[in-house]
Amino acid sequence: MTKIFGDFIEELLDSKEYLEIVFSPASVPLKQRWRTNGLSADFMADYFAVFFTSSDVKTEVKSAVSFIANELLENAMKFKDETSDYVISVSLKLYEDKLVLVTTNSVNFQRLRKLQTFIQQLTTCDPSELYIRQLENNANDNTHSASGLGFLTMMNDYMTKIGWKFETVQQTTEVIIVSTMVQLII
Repeated sequence: MTKIFGDFIEELLDSKEYLEIVFSPASVPLKQRWRTNGLSADFMADYFAVFFTSSDVKTEVKSAVSFIANELLENAMKFKDETSDYVISVSLKLYEDKLVLVTTNSVNFQRLRKLQTFIQQLTTCDPSELYIRQLENNANDNTHSASGLGFLTMMNDYMTKIGWKFETVQQTTEVIIVSTMVQLII
């Protein structure tokens, strides 16, 4: 099974400049690694900032990459299928007109439908209106179980294009892999 939502580019062109970080679920529990998300995101932002000469653009790119990479990593680790040993990866590729960030992780079957329903909303509703609605929903949610504001902030504040690809792969058992792609125009 393969299912695509939003602006996901399956045949992404090769990039001369890219960086990929892979997290193995077997080495350190993901809950302990949670603290390193910001560090990893900041590293990616600092690394790619050197490719921009204008200090204003450099600052803007660093801020955007740091925020987006951190949000993507948090979501990948938060929604990872704990029963799977599939790795979590985040990559950043530099193109002439954009930066493309992609995270890949397994996703829990029980959370799959809720995630796809939320993605369907993201791809069909006005992001500004949905942002306000999510703020109101979060204010009324006493469980604080899901904010959904990270993707909306990417769309509203950074004018990104976002897409998702869900694939079923066979390992020792069937695993659903989600790849989340964020395109940041530069």
